[in-house]
Amino acid sequence: MKKFIYSISLIIFISFNTSAQEGVSSLPKPGHGNNNKFKQLYEEFSTPNRYRTASGAPGSDYYQQQVDYIMDIELDDKNTKLYGEETIIYKNNSPDQLDYLWIQLDQNIRKKDAPALEKNGGGADPLIPVEAFAAKYFDKPFDGGFNINWVKSNSGLPLKYTINNTMMRVDLPNPIESGESYSFKIKWWYKINNHVTNRARSGYEFFPTDGNRAYVIAQFFPRLAVYNDVEGWQNYQFWGNGEFALNFGNYEVNLTVPADHVVEATGDLKNPREVLTNEEFKRYKKAQNSFDKPVIIVNQEEVVEKESKFSEKKKTWKYIAKNVRDFAFASSRKFIWDMMAVKVGPRKVMAVSLYPKEGNPLWEKYSTIAVAQTLDTYSKYTFDYPYPKAVSVHAKNQGMEYPMICWNYGRPDEDGKYSDRVKFGMISVIIHEVGHNYFPMIVNSDERQWGWMDEGLDTFMQYLTEQEFGENFKEAINPLSKYPSRRGEPSKITPYMSGNQDNISAIMSNPENVFQLGPNAYAKPATALNILRETIMGRELFDHAFKTYSQRWMFKHPTPEDFFRTMEDASAVDLDWFWRGWFYSTDYVDIGVKGVKKYKISSKPGPEVDKILSAYGMTANDLAPDYVFMSPENGENNGEVDFNNSIPLKKYIDESFGDNSTEKNNLPKYFYEIEFEKPGGLVMPLIVEYSYKDGTKDRIKYPVQVWRKNDNSVRKVLATNKELIGVKVDPDMETADIDNSNNSWPKEKSSSDFEKFKAKIKG
Repeated sequence: MKKFIYSISLIIFISFNTSAQEGVSSLPKPGHGNNNKFKQLYEEFSTPNRYRTASGAPGSDYYQQQVDYIMDIELDDKNTKLYGEETIIYKNNSPDQLDYLWIQLDQNIRKKDAPALEKNGGGADPLIPVEAFAAKYFDKPFDGGFNINWVKSNSGLPLKYTINNTMMRVDLPNPIESGESYSFKIKWWYKINNHVTNRARSGYEFFPTDGNRAYVIAQFFPRLAVYNDVEGWQNYQFWGNGEFALNFGNYEVNLTVPADHVVEATGDLKNPREVLTNEEFKRYKKAQNSFDKPVIIVNQEEVVEKESKFSEKKKTWKYIAKNVRDFAFASSRKFIWDMMAVKVGPRKVMAVSLYPKEGNPLWEKYSTIAVAQTLDTYSKYTFDYPYPKAVSVHAKNQGMEYPMICWNYGRPDEDGKYSDRVKFGMISVIIHEVGHNYFPMIVNSDERQWGWMDEGLDTFMQYLTEQEFGENFKEAINPLSKYPSRRGEPSKITPYMSGNQDNISAIMSNPENVFQLGPNAYAKPATALNILRETIMGRELFDHAFKTYSQRWMFKHPTPEDFFRTMEDASAVDLDWFWRGWFYSTDYVDIGVKGVKKYKISSKPGPEVDKILSAYGMTANDLAPDYVFMSPENGENNGEVDFNNSIPLKKYIDESFGDNSTEKNNLPKYFYEIEFEKPGGLVMPLIVEYSYKDGTKDRIKYPVQVWRKNDNSVRKVLATNKELIGVKVDPDMETADIDNSNNSWPKEKSSSDFEKFKAKIKG
């Protein structure tokens, strides 16, 4: 009989909850597929295989191609041209036979008739700076791009090639079999662009006061496209936003420049004694063991003297770089040069800066120490930096990264003064661009397809580094309490996530096709990872999983799925719901308090229970006599629950606790049902702060799974011996909740822009 009664009561319980939350209906709803936010990502993910495993690790048959370069490059400063000749050695490590090779010609985006120049729509600008207006409507378009002199085999025979915009196919006389290598040569030249006029990734800046140029040169040589197990040839055209998919290899590069130029580049300088003066060489050697502060190799006074002279002679700087995916260099007679040694694990790494006098005093004070902090923090959370140096080069309006070298903005006024905005902007961009050495220069993701995999992960690590920089260099942030990071904190992404859905793309989109690349590829994924670390996984689990991913894919080519799978594999935290919501959708977080009910105890059922019992042809007398009925207070009694109202419960208390008044007094005497609503699409942990009349507070973090059976609202019962006076959801704003107007009971005034958001949606 008891088993029967239990079954009946279970049915009543289910009916009560269903009818209370969804309403009673005589007809069933139409059928549907599995739309649960917690279903696994089997449909979105590729099938694991011997190249990439279900754990997120490289498989037993994982491969990648090896591409080595030997180059002779000459910089023609007078005519702003660059000339090059390269020998390419291509090692086919794939299981496939290759009949042709695809080569990237990224400079072709600067041809005057490049399709990328017309990729965007848009009408007349109602407000536009004079310089931009003139450049758009008066100036003739810059005509750059690669001029290919020839493509030849190593024996000197011409090779047939076909140029398709920014890609060149080289047809081979014989297929390259699996395991074989093939060597060939290319000769080219191109006209160097002024990168300031169109915010290009490389080029020169002209300084009219002294007639000099500072060059930051990248994408300057024909580079092999990637061939891999995911899509074969990655020969998606370069349209400007999607950056680069590149192979690892070894480089031998001879850079011939004017004799009075200072050069920095990817790799080890092999002939410093030949290109430096005696004094410069002495300082250069001293810097190798200076761990406390930077040593200036070429100082400002020496630069000012060189700026007034233009050497007709040339010098060749020789570099060797091993196991890098690209090569870039900077060259100018305007460069001040400093460096210091940094201990990274068991190795010594040189932190280096190049900057014109226009960058001082800001650059001399902060650039190299920002490089050093980046190496320290990133290595702690990923792997020890494996290269011999990291170089920060000052360039106007720049923020661009290459192996061991990067360009960074941040220039004081002409009188040397600078605002906090300029200072922190410069430090942040240096951290970000130096940090790119880890993602994607070493953890080598496909930027052409997945911009967030390098920008988002790097921005997340940038946030951690900025905070450590603020702790280590208090004088830099004075009088602020901590470093003012622009991205990373959850509250800072809410304006983007609450914006017009017509202008928001999912993170899992090609960077060419998103509306707001900065929030989409940088800020949102960085914020998501910060929330994962601080709120969902916890630092210990997250840090272990993130380091596991970083070390698994060092010097390899990961995909998004490799990252997602590794984070779960190394933590035992199911995150499919998180990846689906944050990365595959444009849903936003909005969780609030819908209402609070106080309950009383009774020996008789309330109207709701009576209604359900009646539907089953039952009354309260049909139930066992040991039930406790709870029903909402009608507002007449705001005091404690009277257990005497329930004879079975009073009997249970007396039998269980007897004369133990202490335990009796500690029994909960207030019962509240709190209903939480979720107008937003994203499921997130439910973080609640309960405030009591005696001034105390409790904080409870309900797991995200609380939403698994009802995506709209959920009820929780709070049993306490203190009177509840307040409920607040997400009290520390750690979930990126876009609307805090519904986060409190009683309702508080909100600083949220959610009403504007709702107005936009209605409009």
